[in-house]
Amino acid sequence: MSVLRAAGLGLGYEGRPVVAGLDLTVAPGRITAVVGPNACGKSTLLRGLARLLRPTAGTVLLDGRDIHRLSTREVAARVGMLPQQPTAPDGITVADLVARGRHPHQRWLRQWSAEDENAVAAAMVATGVTDLATRPVDELSGGQRQRVWIALVLAQETGLLLLDEPTTFLDLAHQLEVLDLLQDLNTAGRTVVAVLHDLNMACRYAHEIIAMRDGAVLAQGPPASVVDATMVEKVFGVRARVITDPTTGTPLVLPEPRPRP
Repeated sequence: MSVLRAAGLGLGYEGRPVVAGLDLTVAPGRITAVVGPNACGKSTLLRGLARLLRPTAGTVLLDGRDIHRLSTREVAARVGMLPQQPTAPDGITVADLVARGRHPHQRWLRQWSAEDENAVAAAMVATGVTDLATRPVDELSGGQRQRVWIALVLAQETGLLLLDEPTTFLDLAHQLEVLDLLQDLNTAGRTVVAVLHDLNMACRYAHEIIAMRDGAVLAQGPPASVVDATMVEKVFGVRARVITDPTTGTPLVLPEPRPRP
């Protein structure tokens, strides 16, 4: 099981620092939720961990090796990444897009195989997009497109999944379907890291919370250990009550309403 770690990590864009001096280890075999306010560095962190953004300082280590010293194909075969706003070629069908998830497994002497076909079919079944196979991606609704992109990542069959806001554009029922799917994948042995905006969903589904603000990790650990009223106010600037969810036993955040005049 791959271990992903950041050591003294610095990330930024065009000389503008976003993350500085960050140390963390992704818990292998667990679901980790990255939470925090907008523009705090969550997506930048995931891009750095996935080798999509070169560090300005420090390193990202995949099984103890600098991820930037590994080949693109090797990283893609071990780490699957769903970015926040992926784009598809004009006119591409759902089946063809999901099939691109198999590219890291292709070689000059190993072309498309039954194994590839089975992986694509299984990914589409898992995300509920099989009936959309022949549809152009650009004709789908936002929620349908999001499920297709998740299918592409699943088709890679990597042991480590990084997902930036995987429930974006989804209604409540489909949010739960996606999070249940991630839970099933984790049970089957995959490590999952997901940026989530819904703190209560993060507490319900994740084994580990990474709470960020201003490019730094302010808290990391199991939800029951780190999510309390002090943490919510420190990270989000919101006063809240934190109680125990009567259904799951996980923390449930209840923001305090603004005083009425």
